[in-house]
Amino acid sequence: MNIEQAKGIPMSEILNKLNLKPQKNDDKGMWYFSPFRKEKTPSFHISTHHNIWYDFGEAKGGDTITFVRYFLNASNESDTVADALRWLKNMIGTDAVSLPVFVGKEMPATPKLELKRVSKVRHLGLRNYLSSRGIALNVADRYLKQLEVLNRTTGKTITSLGLENEEDGYELRNPMFKGCVGPKAISFIRGNKPKPRGINVFEGMFDFLSIISEMNGKHLENDIIILNSTSMLNEAIPYIKNYGYEVLYSWMDNDEAGATAAMHLEEFCSTEEQLLYRPMQSKYASFSDVNAWHMNKLNLN
Repeated sequence: MNIEQAKGIPMSEILNKLNLKPQKNDDKGMWYFSPFRKEKTPSFHISTHHNIWYDFGEAKGGDTITFVRYFLNASNESDTVADALRWLKNMIGTDAVSLPVFVGKEMPATPKLELKRVSKVRHLGLRNYLSSRGIALNVADRYLKQLEVLNRTTGKTITSLGLENEEDGYELRNPMFKGCVGPKAISFIRGNKPKPRGINVFEGMFDFLSIISEMNGKHLENDIIILNSTSMLNEAIPYIKNYGYEVLYSWMDNDEAGATAAMHLEEFCSTEEQLLYRPMQSKYASFSDVNAWHMNKLNLN
């Protein structure tokens, strides 16, 4: 059994082999009791369309291989990819019916980068880049830095915009480059209110900066999470869970990966007491993302 075959095995079949049965259905998939703990309310969801899982109690999710590796680890067994494939072959066999595999957006591999210098955004090329995307310099100055980053593979220095993340790394953007220096993580920004009612979850930095620009530079009252990649969604959940937010505003891209992330956010909100889910995609439904909508309003497309 190879990785592609393993990812195509229905999650429902794997759970059935573990004697787990669906407790309820919704229009996106099925809810189960978590295989990782005892619980009275099912908090483990599988998306039947994308064949992915998410455990809201653990704030973890992924594809079939990710599930098996996590299951093996919880059972104190070796949990390499090879171990997961062997486990699936033994449990499911090689004749399982495969499903189409959903492939989310993946960040391009970032070369080995070394941060050399951090300063205010003064590079003319970066200032023009911000202007081309409808972001005023005074807005960018509040949230972004100018970074000089050495690519140790090529020996060249990259000058880039940088948004600091929660692991003291930076998300990097310039007209020709998109990557990260330091650990990959979400960015969390406090709103104007000390204990705000809501939390905004943006997919990327330019989506957030676009909304600030739409508000003529005024900072948001509610807290902000910038995922910096939909793959970081699991890292965002602990910042939201049991905090007391009443509304989650979702600003995901209008593509398959964004739709899947929005689905998981909606499902998470359904497990949190008094946390309403408010997707904001209707504001920019005809565009790929928030920034494209903002640029169109400024005739920059």
